Amino acid sequence: MSFKNRLDRTNIPKHVAIIMDGNGRWAEKHKRERTFGHQNGIKAVRQAIEGAAEIGIEFLTLYAFSTENWNRPKEEVDMLMDLMVQAIESESKEILQNNVRIKTIGDIDRLMPETLVSLQDIIKKSSKNTGLTVVIALSYSSRWEIVEMVKVVAEKVKNNEILAKNITEKTISEHLSTHFMPDPELIIRTSAEKRLSNFLMWQASYSEFAFIETLWPDFTKETLFETISDFQQRERRFGKTGKQVKDEQ
Repeated sequence: MSFKNRLDRTNIPKHVAIIMDGNGRWAEKHKRERTFGHQNGIKAVRQAIEGAAEIGIEFLTLYAFSTENWNRPKEEVDMLMDLMVQAIESESKEILQNNVRIKTIGDIDRLMPETLVSLQDIIKKSSKNTGLTVVIALSYSSRWEIVEMVKVVAEKVKNNEILAKNITEKTISEHLSTHFMPDPELIIRTSAEKRLSNFLMWQASYSEFAFIETLWPDFTKETLFETISDFQQRERRFGKTGKQVKDEQ
């Protein structure tokens, strides 16, 4: 039986975030260049989006390119940017037909002009869609996001728009780039690495984590369904005791 059929449809996470890792190792495993891994990673992106839409996930955040990735060899960065343009253009028709909305978080002004134009075009065209929202984290890092938030809040305090004594967790969340969506209930990282890599550090305070062996190009809808099935077996306590949680149910 597919894991999809085992899922409790009353307990589907609203927001799932994925750290897509393992393209390079997948290519090495197949004795090919890293480019081959990144190209096949696009198929996994399609699988994740289709799977998320099928079971009613509202937000799917994909960590595509971090601010630290700018430190990679220029040839690889250029290739990744070209690949992003190709992927956006090839998938745009299906994205629009399937009522998917595209948004982005990150310092996108650093992107190459062609990449930025393609990205802004699909964001605009899909803005009225009401189905799954796919959030692409591009040129993103959590520390960058927090620094930018501090700058904005500090300026508002300076201009007396906010009183320093009134700053709360809600104030911070409302000034992060993710302000339009709930915090992720589940964060998945492929390729068995066990770290956040500067991803959604504020938002992940009470997220469940799934560090899975699968290399990203091998990720399928069934991988997503199995991981969510495991998530549904966990007891989320948010600082309370297990007994308190059961008594509230």
